[in-house]
Amino acid sequence: MTMRRRYGTKYHAKKVQAGGQTFDSQKEYRRWLELSLLQKAGTISDLQRQVKFVLIPAQRDPDTVGARGGKIKGKLLEREVAYYADFVYTQDGKQIVEDTKGLRTTEYIIKRKLLLWTHGIRIKEV
Repeated sequence: MTMRRRYGTKYHAKKVQAGGQTFDSQKEYRRWLELSLLQKAGTISDLQRQVKFVLIPAQRDPDTVGARGGKIKGKLLEREVAYYADFVYTQDGKQIVEDTKGLRTTEYIIKRKLLLWTHGIRIKEV
């Protein structure tokens, strides 16, 4: 009989639950606390978590007209590609998009480049 070992998450990050919110890592939670203090001090404003940016919209077949004249949405061919920013806030009148990264995966690097290409936004990596 073979025994399976449990290894935890892929990148060894431990989720943190605090204040009714779930954070993907302890690093992300600590950064949230720092940014919350900066907002209370008035250094930053409009602090938000997990903000979605659509990089490539969903691809569908063309819509058709049904027998009774109603619109039938085309079949979904490809789902949208989106990037979820850890934090978005305003500092000195500029929107800052921030990500707390321990490891820069290939997927993240591609999404970072697509965000710059499609929205003209550079990610601040902490």
